[in-house]
Amino acid sequence: MGLSSSRKSQAPQDYQVQLRNTELYQQTLYTQTMPVNKIITHPDFEKFYAFGSDIAMLKLFLPANITPYVIPACLPPEELQLHSHTSCWITGWGRLSEKTPLLPAHSLQEAKVNFVESMFCNTIYRQTYGKGKDYSVHEEMLCARDTSAGKGICQGDSGSPLVCYGPNACVLVGLGSWGLECWHPVYPSIFTRVPYFIDWINEVRRLSPPPDPPPTDIPQKPLRASASLQPYSTLVSSQTWLLLPFTLKVQWQAHG
Repeated sequence: MGLSSSRKSQAPQDYQVQLRNTELYQQTLYTQTMPVNKIITHPDFEKFYAFGSDIAMLKLFLPANITPYVIPACLPPEELQLHSHTSCWITGWGRLSEKTPLLPAHSLQEAKVNFVESMFCNTIYRQTYGKGKDYSVHEEMLCARDTSAGKGICQGDSGSPLVCYGPNACVLVGLGSWGLECWHPVYPSIFTRVPYFIDWINEVRRLSPPPDPPPTDIPQKPLRASASLQPYSTLVSSQTWLLLPFTLKVQWQAHG
């Protein structure tokens, strides 16, 4: 998935969602470009502490066309237990390090990561910040990193998916949120914990009315979505929903 905009904005018309892109600025025969109908941010975003409730939902005008090239990740159950040995992957188009941008052809990057205990995460970050600004890892966040190669999310990876292999499907368990010194293997990347927000996600989907008629330049051909994969549920229904951290407003911090 790619999210592009000419400027930072909360206006849906300023954004497009691209499905099935593996190179940032190069569309393929299978790319779907979708206009955004609505942006719904979590009401508690940064209400209590930095990066708290860092999540938003995008509602598209039309359902995505589910194909062998566009397949949704499933929503996890609220009680999902995350273990360090679980096979999980991060992907994104962010910088390779603080000083190394992603060069043309801007190919999608990926890395296998493992979960890190929040207590250990907090110990590292508190030692770094001391009594300064509080960037603690709270219950709606999770930590992950590639301990062998020191890979993690970096600037430009905000909103990147953290996907794990469930028994029947790929499951979206995290959204890239923040971090510190992405080149350094000691500092884990911090993600929004998707299972924590399942009730809010389902409530938004239930209460949101159908979208207004789409702009006239959007194809009107009806598109069908795939069925839900139990025990998980997909983000695709009669209208398509997408998740991302609320980085339309927040830039990656200078330190990470």
